[in-house]
Amino acid sequence: MNQSSETDKTRALVIVPVNKGKVGRDPLVRLEEARGLALALDLDVPEARVVTLRKAQASTLIGKGLIDDLRLELRHHGAELLIVDAKLTPVQQRNLEKALDAKVIDRTGVILEIFGLRARTKEGRLQVELALLTYERSRLVRTWTHLERQRGGKGFLAGPGERQLETDRRLLEQRITRLRKALDNVRRTRGLHRSARQRVPYPIIALVGYTNAGKSTLFNTLCGTDMLAEDMLFATLDPAMRLITMEKGREAILSDTVGFISDLPTELIAAFRATLEEVLEADLIIHVRDIASKQSAEQRDDVNSILEQLLSAQEKGIPVLEVWNKIDLVADDEAERLQGLAQSITPKPVLLSAVTKQGMATLSQRVESILSEGMHTVRITIPIGEGRVHPWVCRNGKLLDTQSDENGQQILVAQLDNKNLGALEAAFPGITPERISV
Repeated sequence: MNQSSETDKTRALVIVPVNKGKVGRDPLVRLEEARGLALALDLDVPEARVVTLRKAQASTLIGKGLIDDLRLELRHHGAELLIVDAKLTPVQQRNLEKALDAKVIDRTGVILEIFGLRARTKEGRLQVELALLTYERSRLVRTWTHLERQRGGKGFLAGPGERQLETDRRLLEQRITRLRKALDNVRRTRGLHRSARQRVPYPIIALVGYTNAGKSTLFNTLCGTDMLAEDMLFATLDPAMRLITMEKGREAILSDTVGFISDLPTELIAAFRATLEEVLEADLIIHVRDIASKQSAEQRDDVNSILEQLLSAQEKGIPVLEVWNKIDLVADDEAERLQGLAQSITPKPVLLSAVTKQGMATLSQRVESILSEGMHTVRITIPIGEGRVHPWVCRNGKLLDTQSDENGQQILVAQLDNKNLGALEAAFPGITPERISV
């Protein structure tokens, strides 16, 4: 049965073009990642290799000699798909398909295909489709008439003489417009959910990281859940959120987000901004790194670059804690070196293994410490007849206790940060919060 299903898989060759003399990522690491992307699509990959380009060709990216070799290799392996780990222009893609008599897909197309297969929520599917249509808009080759039938009418719709490509483009634009409206509705719903969470003000901790860095495994360890966590690129796409309780009893909402990757398509960064809104609203971002990877530093830079694109100037004030995961896969002498390196970095990273749970207690302590910075425990005496203070504190802080004094005045014990402490005094001039130690 397994043998049959293996035979039924689409066969694909994978090439990683590298410009001769140009310094960049390790080509073998790029090749491993490109092969991983193909396997994530459940493709059979009989051959994957790095190809060196003396000069990129405007019409096909690769030269005629290599095209001839690839045509023979595709036939030899019975492959019907070529994956090019680079960004192809629409012209290059079409020319390669004609020359090879095979389907050609570039890195952006592969990632979009994976997202299309893995998205499970309504929002995820809408975002993937929007990203895919935005990507395909410049690659129209009379393939979009399946979106809907052409309507009859006069004025803004042309008659039967209209060119097919123009019809396709109009249908595509209409579909994109509908998707954007649907996503706006989803975002409004998410906004209502977020407002509800703010009324029960648990801090939000967002996990981010390069795909396959171990975010989902760490999420499962912290939450005690069994969400899918496989050694596969983009094993999970849709964000997951759970309420967790830390060692000292503090509660927080933990959010696991989609993994990042180098050269993430700009169409996806724009489309998935809504999915990543939990990052934008977070009180703490935990950046999970695969410290056992030879490309850990480059992966860190990729994640930071995407966060730079996502976060506004105001949102860039969110504290970021690096977690160096998979320390159990590192040799003892390298682990010792990393421990010394971590001591020299501010804020100091946490070295751990989400699988063996080594370092998890340290992570919990650091998270609680960061979340407690700037928080003040105060006693607030509310005069009789002033009913607005209690709900205001519940919306903007954490209510710890409610008491009454001998005069019947309500006394609240709450935690407020610096911003909301000042806002409370400004909103209710007659009330002076008394700071207390706990």
